[in-house]
This record gives sequence, structure tokens and C-alpha cells, in this order.
Amino acid sequence: MAEMSGGEALTQSLIREGVEVVFGIPGIHMSGSVVAMRDDAAIEHITTRHEGGATNMAYGYARASGKPGVALVVPGAGVYNAASGMATAFARSTPVLLIAGQISRPQMGKDLGAIHEVFNQMETLAPVTKWRRQAMRPREIPAAVSEAFRQMRTGRPRPVYLEMPPEVAVEREEVQLRDPSPVSRIVPSPDDLRRAADIIANSRLPLIYAGGGVMQSGAEDVLRELVEITNIPVITSSGGKGAIPDNHPLTYGSCLSPAAETLELNQLLDVMQSADCMIGVGARFSIGNPAGEACTLININIDDRDLTRIQANTLPLHGDAKATLEALLPFLKEAGADNRPSPAEAVEAARRLIAYYDIRQQEPQYAVLETIKQSIPEETITVWDVTQFGYYSRTHYQVNLPGTYIDSGFSFNLGHAFPTALGAKVGRPDTPVVCFTGDGGFMFNASELSTAVKYGINTVTVVFRDDAYGNVARDLEDFFGGSYGTDLHNPDLVKFAESFGAVGLRTEDPSDLATLLPEALALNAPVVIDVPVGHLDLPRSKFMTHLPRVAWTQPQQGMIAS
Repeated sequence: MAEMSGGEALTQSLIREGVEVVFGIPGIHMSGSVVAMRDDAAIEHITTRHEGGATNMAYGYARASGKPGVALVVPGAGVYNAASGMATAFARSTPVLLIAGQISRPQMGKDLGAIHEVFNQMETLAPVTKWRRQAMRPREIPAAVSEAFRQMRTGRPRPVYLEMPPEVAVEREEVQLRDPSPVSRIVPSPDDLRRAADIIANSRLPLIYAGGGVMQSGAEDVLRELVEITNIPVITSSGGKGAIPDNHPLTYGSCLSPAAETLELNQLLDVMQSADCMIGVGARFSIGNPAGEACTLININIDDRDLTRIQANTLPLHGDAKATLEALLPFLKEAGADNRPSPAEAVEAARRLIAYYDIRQQEPQYAVLETIKQSIPEETITVWDVTQFGYYSRTHYQVNLPGTYIDSGFSFNLGHAFPTALGAKVGRPDTPVVCFTGDGGFMFNASELSTAVKYGINTVTVVFRDDAYGNVARDLEDFFGGSYGTDLHNPDLVKFAESFGAVGLRTEDPSDLATLLPEALALNAPVVIDVPVGHLDLPRSKFMTHLPRVAWTQPQQGMIAS
């Protein structure tokens, strides 16, 4: 044991857990912690311009690096501002630790109007965190930090939260630091694995549905081995993009949505509905299992709450995706599941039909995505905001390397992409990072250009500008007889970028990205590319047959949910 302040205990505990960078804003409630980081220098503190920027950067850092991201904020408004990034991390099952201040111990819980006071602050983040704790004196900090990282490294990796009153960071007492807690991967029993292997071996048309849990457990290689040994084809969720290369001959890709009723998606629905065995790996099945009860669902998931939620006809395999697949492979070989003929020709035919349909419909989103894909190195990390191109990328953008596609999951957090991309670049500084956003979303966190320039975070940001909240405007026009309140007044984005010391570029047509993207990446500087776009129709391939039937496009119909 050694005598140290709470701030020193926090810093040393983070260092022991392998933390190299913390994103945040130094404030009066966190001064003791900030000073401890300053005096140690083993952790880089990246000062952001908004707490939402800090947690989104921590999210991007975690997604790109595979290590937990850490953010530091003041209590009250700082915590509320930070919540948006925590929501995104929660939606995409990403480990982010938010460390927040509290008001002084004697004032807590008394509703006295202390600076930054929020009654029951810790519970305000309960919906978007896996675990929360208060540290009320220095000696409690090492155990709290250790448990926070254990929570992020075990089970489903989601955000966690730690808060402390300001005096804790400066008080001194005897503190026992802790080493990181050992983590063991969960593996189902041999009997359950053997039963699963027998079902798979005796199935007629098995199919793998791979989700984000594949990459979170590092199971990409063993998934590919499973596919190639058994010749079972794969569909990935949008969160699972990159779990197996989209150009693999047994991969259908992730072109599947709840609205999969039109020509190009019928192929995938037919495949799923024909399957007599669905092997889910690290997937939530947010759209359900289209094959239904007639199909046996072998559900591999680290979160036991998701194991039998989908359907009754399920063999649940509670376990880590990588460890479970590694343990399953010998049983599959023993059961003779490695003698199945390859369906590669059928998979390729379905993929050709999808591409042909998109081109035939002359959807601008498809052509732009193709231009982007051909203009950047394959290892580029792409970060997608809540834009028409972002929506379309979930189903159609091709991803061949794990960890190179980042979006906001079901949170659909408009404006997350720019700070997320900055965090991703910090996490993988030698990898190109390109952010794709709209003018509405970009301006949410555009002040983080200051952060990018100050710390040399050299991302390229493509801003598709229509001077409006374009998706909302289009929906109001298409379904409610006219838009309202959706027009935006933007700065000159080139001059705006240059005013921070970044590089500003402009193109008159999205097709010019074919030359501008390589040029921007070669600059090795923070770059903003202004891309004016006009009105974009909904992609027919995904939405047009579906949106007219959903509740929010039925104006004044008096619909009551049953």
C-alpha cells in the first residue's frame, strides 16, 4: 500500500488497465484527477470542445483499437452532454468508461442547488450503461476502476460509469492498487456443442447469421474457418459488417432489412426462409429470424438475455463467440459436417442480382458508394453518420476487413460521426480514417475541428450538403404535404475548415470524390470536403415499399397501437 491522492489512485489504476488516452474537458470538479494525469504523463489527455465529442471519440477509439475508451467530464450538464456518446456505445455494444465528477460529499442528496448538482445523477445514465458506481474516498478508487474494466471485458461489452466527489481526487490516504482482473471466456458444455454439431450436420440448408459479437470477441478468423470447412454461407447484420469479407465467395453480405420485400432482397429472404438451421453468432436478431419456428436456431451469444428471445425452437449456446466456435469445430468434423457441397455459385448469382437491381434503378446512393469504395485504400476505416448515404451503406457498402466500418447502431445518433472518426484515428493513427456525414450532423460537433488541428488528428470528412435536414424534409414532403423547419443556414464549409487551420476542399459533383478522396488522404491533415447534393429520393431497394405503412407516415389517421 502507498499513500496517494484519489486523483493519483485513479491515474495509476487506469495505467494498470492499459489506458493510454483519455478524452474530456478539465473542469473544477475534476481538477485533482486532471493534475494527477498531468504530473504522470503516461496518459495523454485530449481536450475536446464538448462532452458529447469526448464520449463519441471514446466510442470511436474503442471501435477502432479494440480497447476500452475513456472519457472524463464534470457533473451535471457535463454528464448530460456526454450521454449521447454513451447511447451510441450502448447501441453498438462498445466498452466505454465515463468518469464524472460529483458535487461535494456533504451536499450530495440534499437538493441545495450546488454547482452542477443533478439529483441521483448516477441513475440518469442507467438506461445506457451496463454498470455504475460511486467512489467516495481515495481507497475505493482502485477496486472501482478494476471492476469497471472487468465489466467491460466480460459478457456483453457495454459502457460503464464511475463518479466521485471533487474532494476525493485531492484527499490522501493509504491506497492498495490492483492488477487487471483475469478474464475467462465462456464456453458451452460439450454436450450442447455436440448436439448443435449434429443438428448442423443433418440440416439440409443451414445458414450463418453473423453479428457484431464476432468482432468483439475476435472471432473473424475462426468464423471464416468454420465457413470454409462446412461450406455454410453467411449473412451479416449491419453491426456484423466485416465479420467475414464481403468478397468471400460464401458471403451474401448484409443487404437485409425489415423492408426486404422488393426484388433484390427477395433473394436473401428466400435464402433465410428456406433455411432449416440458422446459426446465429453474436447477433441480436433485431429483425427476428425470417425462417421462423420451422427452422432450428442455434444461437451463440455472450448475453444470456438474447439466447431464447427470438423463437421457441432454439438451441441456446451461452458463450463467447470465438471460444464457442473454436470448441464447436471438432464436433462438426466428428459429425461429418465438413462434407457439404459448396453453394458459392448460388451466392454469387444472388449478389449479382442485388448489384444489377441497384444499377438498373439508377439510385445515386449506390453509384456514390461505389465511387467511395474504389477511391480509398481497403484498410480505410469509414465512419457513417445518419444520412441517406449512411442508411444505404448499412446494406450496400462492401466491407472486406474487420473494424473498418463504424456507424451508430440502433441509436441513429445524428452528428456522432465526426467525433467518432477522430477517436478512431487516435486509436489507429497509422490507418486512414474517412468520415461521411451531412451538413446537419456535421455542425452538431463541428467545433471538434479545433481538437483535430490541435492534436494532429488527420481524418478526412466528407460533408454531403443539401442545406437542410434532408431526410426529415423529404419525409414531410412525401407523406405530409410539405416540409417545415428543415432548411439550414450553413457557413462556407471550406472557409469554416480553414478558419480552424484545417484544409477545406469542395466538389460540384459526388463523382469527383474519385479524385478528391485520394488527394485529401495524401495531405495527411484534417480535411473537410464540401459535397453539394440535391434532393435524394428514398432508396427504392430498401424503403419505398415499406415506409408508407409505418405509423409515422400515416398523418391524422387516429391510429392507436394495440
